[in-house]
This record gives sequence, structure tokens and C-alpha cells, in this order.
Amino acid sequence: MVKVLFVCTGNICRSPTAEGVFRNVALNAGLGNRITADSAGTHGYHVGEAPDPRSRRAALARGVDLSGLRARTVTAGDFAEFDHILAMDQGHLTQLRRMAPPDARTKLALFLDFAPDAPRREVPDPYYGEGTHFTEVLDLCEMGARGLLEHLRRELA
Repeated sequence: MVKVLFVCTGNICRSPTAEGVFRNVALNAGLGNRITADSAGTHGYHVGEAPDPRSRRAALARGVDLSGLRARTVTAGDFAEFDHILAMDQGHLTQLRRMAPPDARTKLALFLDFAPDAPRREVPDPYYGEGTHFTEVLDLCEMGARGLLEHLRRELA
């Protein structure tokens, strides 16, 4: 089993979208029993809350249901539990590197490192934006999820 954790700031927009999209991609590829995903935030602003309604609506329009997800923060135990911890932007990656215990074996990276053809290297925060920002996040997450799945297929082989 390969475990992936997606991380953004409050765990209500970008990282739950990435989690939901990636779970669907893995499930549709027949790898739902070999790959698991979760999401968390670097800050506890929204712990226990469902993803932002705009994220849920945009994802549901593409067949991805985020309604069962709840925000949580990254914990020290995540660095032992997950094989890959993927940050939505460089600030999150820097923070995760600071949080990681010295003996952590998890692989830290930007999520969009797995989408070399993406028009951006970071998933932008849509929270203060308009509806189109949430669809842009979905587009980027779909690109990242497909690339990540291909990477993990090689890792599982």
C-alpha cells in the first residue's frame, strides 16, 4: 500500500480537492486497493470543517464528491505514516521540511512536480477568488493526479 498526503494551508480548498481527484483517478485505474490518500493543512484554521462549498460544487460537477472530508492539520505522525507528502505550493513545502523529523523517510515534493506539462508549478489558493479559480484548481489537480499515478505505478511495480 502506498500512502499519499496532500497539504495546503487550511485543508478546505486545494488539498481536499487534490485528495478527492487523486482517489478517483486511482480507483478508476483499478488501484484503489493499493493506493490511499488523505489531506491536511499546515494551519488549524478550519479543523473539523468540510471543504469549502465552492470546492465541493466544482468537484461534484466533475464527479468528485468531497462532502465526506474534514479538515485536519499535519501531525508529526504523518511523516512516518505517509510515503509521499505533497505540498500545493512552495511555502507549504518549506514548512513541511521544517516540520519533518530528522529521521523521516517520507518523500516531500510539490504536487505539480508530477505534472511537468502544467502551466504552473504551484496550485494557487482559490479561497479569495471567483468560481473560475476553483475550476483552475481542479484542472491542475487532474494533471497532477494523472502524473502522480503514473509515478506510483512504477513504484508499485
